[in-house]
Amino acid sequence: MKNKSDVAVMLREAGILFAITLIAGVMLGFVYELTKEPIRIQQEKAIQEACMAVFPDSGENCVFEQIQYVPESETMEELAAQGVTIGSVYSARMQGEADNTLMGYVVESVTSEGYGGEIVLYVGVAVDGSVGGVSILDISETPGLGMEAPKVLTPQFAGKNVESFTYTKTGSRAESEVDAISGATITTKAVVNAVNGALRVTQNLLSGGGANE
Repeated sequence: MKNKSDVAVMLREAGILFAITLIAGVMLGFVYELTKEPIRIQQEKAIQEACMAVFPDSGENCVFEQIQYVPESETMEELAAQGVTIGSVYSARMQGEADNTLMGYVVESVTSEGYGGEIVLYVGVAVDGSVGGVSILDISETPGLGMEAPKVLTPQFAGKNVESFTYTKTGSRAESEVDAISGATITTKAVVNAVNGALRVTQNLLSGGGANE
C-alpha cells in the first residue's frame, strides 16, 4: 500500500506533466497561428506560378481562381477506370475587362498508375480546347527513363487542340499522337491518361457541366 509521500510525489509529477503538455499545446497553437498566413501566401504563390506555367500566354492581368467542381458520375467512373482522379480546378480570367473574360481552366490531374507511383500534373486548357501547357508537379519514376517525362512528354501536348491523346512507339503521325519515352511505356501511358482526364473535365466545364463557380 502506497504511503502519503508516494501519493504526493505521484500527484506532483502528474501536475508537472500536465503543465508541460499545456504549455506545449499553447506554444504549438501560437506557432500555427504565426505561420498559417505565410504558409497560405506561399501556397497561393506556388499555385499561381503553376497555373501561369501551363498558361504561358496569360499575361500579368490573368487571374487564376479555384472553383468548385463536381465531376459527373459517368466522368468519374471513366477516369477511375484509367487510374485518374481530379484535384483542384482553377478558372483563368482576364482581370480588368468588363466581363472578366474566361480564358480557360487549369486542372490538377493525378494518375496512380505511374511506374513509381502517383504522378501529379497541372494541365492548362484554353476555351477553344487547345492545351496551353502541361506541368508535372510530382513524379517518382525511374531515373533516365520515366523521369524524362517533364522534358520529353510534356512539351508534346502544348498547343494541340484535340479531343484526346494517344501514344505511339513508332513516331507520331497525327496531332493527337504523343511519342512514348523509350523504355518507359507505363509512365507514358499514365501521363497521357492524366492529360486526357484534364481535357475531359475542361470539355465538361465548357459545355456547362459539373461546375459551380
